[in-house]
Amino acid sequence: MTSRRRFIKIVSGTAASLTIPLNPLFGSAIAPARDKWGTLLPLNAFGSTGKKVTMLGLGGFHIGRMEDQMAQETIETAIEGGIRYFDTAESYQDGGSEEKYGRLLTPRYRDEIFLMTKTRATDRKTAEKDLADSLRRLNTDTIDLWLMHAIRSEEDVDKRIDNGVLDVMLEAKEAGKIKHLGFSGHTTIKAHQHILELTDEPEACMLPINALDPGHESFIENVVPQLHEKKMGVIAMKTMAGGAFFGRGFDGSRDADDTVMDHITVEEGIQFALSIPNHVLVTGPKDPAMLQEKIDIARSFQKLSDDNLKEIFSRISHLSGNKVEYYKGRA
Repeated sequence: MTSRRRFIKIVSGTAASLTIPLNPLFGSAIAPARDKWGTLLPLNAFGSTGKKVTMLGLGGFHIGRMEDQMAQETIETAIEGGIRYFDTAESYQDGGSEEKYGRLLTPRYRDEIFLMTKTRATDRKTAEKDLADSLRRLNTDTIDLWLMHAIRSEEDVDKRIDNGVLDVMLEAKEAGKIKHLGFSGHTTIKAHQHILELTDEPEACMLPINALDPGHESFIENVVPQLHEKKMGVIAMKTMAGGAFFGRGFDGSRDADDTVMDHITVEEGIQFALSIPNHVLVTGPKDPAMLQEKIDIARSFQKLSDDNLKEIFSRISHLSGNKVEYYKGRA
């Protein structure tokens, strides 16, 4: 009960700090944003970067797993559905995800999208190589956001900074190769808290935000408020625990008698994540139909009340722990 009360307090406190979206679906008088490809999903001001991002983004790991035809159909579904935020990483399929974006996304849509990638580098030389390779594979001269990817522990953070990875990121920003920098991680809140203590340079953070998170090693409780205090861009990932809400992950098959999705709906799970103050939720669909489902939920989204959030969490709190959120604690 103490944890649950603390969770609701955090949700209430951080909600006030979220930049109000610039779309009438969220109560603004400003007309829906459009570009040459159509009407955009609601936009959020992305922390203090001066950029605006669509409330939903497309995850590149899943694009990298698809054959070209399905990958292209999924990208087109994203564009037609108003998504302009595209996520990937050099480690996804050993660069295969970036390469697909470089062939299927950027030649036509680069000027209208926000493009991000990530590096797992733990030293200067590798970071420099990763950046050069990412730019080449993505078929672009500039990356909108480059993240120090998957920080795992305080020691991991120290190693990367001591070995010059952050320096490379800052130099790349000064040279115009990237526009903004940040970090991602899903292993432990301590790694996130540590990097936030060490430096104010990161402008964005990608972290798990989902309906089960408050029950164990909670990023929502312990990291999200700090990000908003620092006016950083907040990127939600693992909103279905990498598919583990369904039982096993990407293919949706079950390996448990009792899963999160036995107690909540997909819509409730996405609405929960969108109601926690973040600027863009990155979703990883297995096909265009799954992406369209998320787009439809986003378009009809209305922020859940604290009581709604509490009630959803109460239905699944007995499943809290590493079995579902398998990525936590895996240093």
